Amino acid sequence: MYEKQIEQLVVLQKVDDEIILLEAEIDQAPKEVAALEARYESLEKRKQQLDEKLDLFTEQKKRLDVEIEEDAVKVKKSKSKLMLVGTTKEYHAMMREMDSLEKLNRLREEEKITILEETARQTEMIDDINAKIKELNEELAEKRANLKERLAAANGDLGKLTKRRDKAGKAVPAPILGRYEFIRSRLSHPVIVPVEGAVCAGCNIMIPPQDFNSLQEGKQILSCPNCQRLIYWIEHIPEAAKPKALQQD
Repeated sequence: MYEKQIEQLVVLQKVDDEIILLEAEIDQAPKEVAALEARYESLEKRKQQLDEKLDLFTEQKKRLDVEIEEDAVKVKKSKSKLMLVGTTKEYHAMMREMDSLEKLNRLREEEKITILEETARQTEMIDDINAKIKELNEELAEKRANLKERLAAANGDLGKLTKRRDKAGKAVPAPILGRYEFIRSRLSHPVIVPVEGAVCAGCNIMIPPQDFNSLQEGKQILSCPNCQRLIYWIEHIPEAAKPKALQQD
């Protein structure tokens, strides 16, 4: 009877393990899409900022082109009138004005070169972001398309496991099932663990000799004095402690 109860509890725990994995899948799948959507929004915001800066550079370049052209026309007109001035004073005044306009235009040309270089850099950054947005769009489309399918499959499997859990739970005596559920609600998985060499597999701490002797007798289901998990001697049910990959269905 004791060994049968342990076996039933181990089966129940394996079902609970699968349920935990499925619940994590159901919880994680929408978060993956949400994370991609957040990245997409961040890239779109960054692209908008770069577009605004690029528009500003374009306006600055247009302004400089107009100012350079206007002052170049002024210099040209001043040169054509230079030989018509009547006094040396007027001549030098016009020369100073032309020098000032030409110097100002040189500064504008330097500023224009800087703007063109920055425009090229901003354009390259926008192209890079556009490529990332396109790639992210494709990934999002795939994730969104698969999300419903993944959730439907996971929920379907969860429904089947819930039925298996109910069936396994009914095979365990109510008092023992109550202890299992009580421990499960307060401790991280697993709830029932083997003891090998007097060491609890749940907390890796030695079981006191008296408790270990009682455990070896196999008369009742005991709890680890340290971690409070349900325990069983591995020699009673060695198959139950094996990893899933090593067990036979």
